[in-house]
Amino acid sequence: MPTLASNEISLTFLALFLLLLCSFIGGKLFEWIKAPKVVGEIVGGMILGGSCIGYFFPEIFNAIFNGYPEEGKVLNVFYQLGLVFLMFSSGFHTTIQINRHNAKNYGLLFFGATVIPMLLGLLFPGIFEDAFMGEACNKAAYVVVFIIAVAITSIPVISKIFFDIGMMNTKFSNMVLTVSTLQDLCLWILLNLAISLVETGEFKLSSFLLTTAVTIGLLVAVKLLEWLIRKTKIVISKNVLSISFLVSFAVIYLLSQLNINLMYSAFIGGYVMKSILPESHPEMDKIKDFSFSLFVPVYFALVGIQLDVIHHFSFARFALFFVIAFGLEWIGTTGVMLFTKLKKKTALSLGITMNARGGPGIVLATTAFAYRIISIEFFTVLILTTMLSSTLAGYWLRYFKEDIQNDG
Repeated sequence: MPTLASNEISLTFLALFLLLLCSFIGGKLFEWIKAPKVVGEIVGGMILGGSCIGYFFPEIFNAIFNGYPEEGKVLNVFYQLGLVFLMFSSGFHTTIQINRHNAKNYGLLFFGATVIPMLLGLLFPGIFEDAFMGEACNKAAYVVVFIIAVAITSIPVISKIFFDIGMMNTKFSNMVLTVSTLQDLCLWILLNLAISLVETGEFKLSSFLLTTAVTIGLLVAVKLLEWLIRKTKIVISKNVLSISFLVSFAVIYLLSQLNINLMYSAFIGGYVMKSILPESHPEMDKIKDFSFSLFVPVYFALVGIQLDVIHHFSFARFALFFVIAFGLEWIGTTGVMLFTKLKKKTALSLGITMNARGGPGIVLATTAFAYRIISIEFFTVLILTTMLSSTLAGYWLRYFKEDIQNDG
């Protein structure tokens, strides 16, 4: 097997050290000011990239992060593993709880937070087309990514905020997380459509319907598996870590053959493990602790390192997009929920909370940029929108926690 030279291996570890260090410091600083840790990890990466050190000291940056031809590919392995473990952990910690008592509110929230902003979002892609469309020059794929960006909500970031402020397992948090799961399911299907449009150059209804059926069918199959395991009382107590890795990698490969994207495949892998382990298992915490100490922060730092707010950025376009995206999500969500029996403050809070784009927003940006659907400027705008919207949601929930946590 071909390998790297000793100096190339040393350089790789230096790059990983700096990525982890800046991500760690940034995350801790943002936790100190009660902001989402993920935002700080991205800011840490920005300091290393073209927005700071990469701009003022390009020779040093290139010597460390472009020191040999294959270094980008080596670091990309850590990047992809970070994405996989982030989505795997999200899948494992996701619970879908819908019953006849909450179905109406959940359905209205899904409609207000997903359908309304996406439909209204169709009015705006043309305004940004010249600056935001990627090298693939596929307008249909660009429009799909645009409307996804308007409506997407983060499960991992919202979960972390709920844990931090003591709101997990309240009526409010269960409603947000359940609807976010269903919302992300639909948006991953649309992202698959955008990728397919770029790869094939045309819309194939049969392929789209197959992908949709497989994607939804997988979730149904996993729920049936969960029911079967609980009925038969099968519990896996040994080799949990090994089984988790086997399940995750096998699911990712098998679903890739069905044109299911990496993020959703990893999410399903985590959800499968949740079904095999119906109760929280301490071994799974080891996977989360390890991956969230290495792969996930490196992933977010590498996201940040790609941001260049000096050369590939327009503050005016960013501000306009943020107002549009945040406004449409807030108007759709709050407008619909005001017609329910929820408190007015709860309806307003749902509009803010469903705007937290977090991890899925970042995954959307990185995936769309990798497939050249969007430009580097739109990539930067999406990441900054994700960071700002998640921060606002975190602060809002901390402030109004007592008023909304048991309403739902």
